[in-house]
Order: sequence, then structure tokens, then C-alpha cells
Amino acid sequence: MKTFIIAEIGINHNGELGLAKKLIDMAKRAGCDAVKFQKRTIDIVYSKNELEKYRESPWGNTQRQQKEGLEFSKLEYDEINKYCQDQNINWFASAWDVESIKFLDFFKLKYQKVASAMITNLKFLNELSKRGAHTFISTGMSNTNIIDEAVNVFKNNNCSYELMHSVSTYPCPEDQLNLNLINFLKKRYNCKVGYSGHEPSVSPSIVAVCLGAESLERHITLDRTMYGSDQPASLEEKGLVELINMVRKIPKVIGSSKEKKILDCEVEVAKKLRYWEK
Repeated sequence: MKTFIIAEIGINHNGELGLAKKLIDMAKRAGCDAVKFQKRTIDIVYSKNELEKYRESPWGNTQRQQKEGLEFSKLEYDEINKYCQDQNINWFASAWDVESIKFLDFFKLKYQKVASAMITNLKFLNELSKRGAHTFISTGMSNTNIIDEAVNVFKNNNCSYELMHSVSTYPCPEDQLNLNLINFLKKRYNCKVGYSGHEPSVSPSIVAVCLGAESLERHITLDRTMYGSDQPASLEEKGLVELINMVRKIPKVIGSSKEKKILDCEVEVAKKLRYWEK
């Protein structure tokens, strides 16, 4: 089965439509199946006090200016929608509030995403699952009780879902990844399970697919030194291409035979080396 690969642009576009298009191009060249953004209604997600706090950024010196600088308008998402259609690549976004769900309704997207932060917001999950689109659910900062409740919401609304094992640190130390949870989640919930990684290297993602991850999400960037909290845990184009090339080889390397036998390519070698059988 082909692994569904999501290039998480997130907010690494830094509020620039041109940069977003370059990241879409990068994902398409590398062979990704979809790109993903993040959508927030700033005054719902953040309190007034939080937004008034000091924070230096390219857009000013308050949290509000920084957060607003990273959000795209409806017109800009219209352009993203058209650009992805022209490039023949899926796009979707993780909404962070109900108003953002309604905002994204306009585009009739094939996929949805629940960010790890949102998995405990049952009102939000209920609203999202009513849309019916296949939903990737990240499981960072959660335990089985939390995941149980989230899964029940999607089951009750008859909405297709796919869990994604994730650890919510950026970047994540490799000794905290616990990739064996991929198979634990598969067995417990009897559903597809993917992996959303936030580590700088590609090897854990390769291991995740070998362990059965059916989808893979990685943040991408043009340059890890660019402004933004997600940039250091993102893959540049060389790393993304390397990752996808290896992931696409995995099914062939693993194979499907459950019986050990002499392969056709081994017959002549056996005749040559097993002199006592001549």
C-alpha cells in the first residue's frame, strides 16, 4: 500500500503567498500527496491579554501582530486553492476553532486534520466530524482515554478517520518517539495509523513506515534558518526528496511473501556454490 505523504507547510510560509507557492512547488517536485496549512481565528484561539504581550517579529512587537502576520485571508486561500488545483496536488488545513472549520467549508476539501492541541476539544471535534471528510487525528499530548473520547466522536458521526502517532516537542528527541505505539494504536482502534514527525532527521519516519504507518506528515521549509518556531524541525528539499525516495522503496524491500523459498534469481548461484549437489 502506498504511504500517503503530507507536506506540512503550516505557518512556515511566514504570511507570504509567494513563499507558500514555492513550498507547494517543492512538495510537488518531491512527490508528496498533499500539502497542509493551519487556520486560526486569532481572537478565539488567543486571549486579549495574550495578544497584547510583547513579542518581536517581522510584523511588529506584539503577539497579535505576529499571529495576524501568519494568517492568510480568504483571497489568499482562494489563490492557494487554485494554485494547488493547477499543480494537481491536494491541500487542506488544520482548523484551530469552529469558525475556521466554517471558513474552510467553502473549499470543499477532501481531507481534514485535528492538531494534537485540539484533540481534547470535544465540541470542536463534533463540529469537524459532521463534515464527513477523511480526518487525520494527531495524538500528541494525549493518552488512551483522550484518544478513546476523540475516536468515539468520529464514530458517532460516521466520519472516516486516521490516527497519527505524534510527540509534541519541536524538534523532538529521537529517544522520545516511541514508534512502537503505531502498532498499539492499530490494534486498539482497528483503524489506519500514520506518523506525524517533528524531528530534524528522516530515519524515524522511515522506521515508522516500516512499522506500518500508512500516512506520513512532515513539516517542510525552504531554509531551516528562516524566521519561525517550526522551521528547525522542518525538512528542506534535499531531506524531503531523500525521505520520499526511501519511503517509496519500502514496500518492495519488505515484500509480501510469507514463505521462505529459493528465489529464481538464486537458482544459478546455488548450482555454482553447492558443489556437492552436482
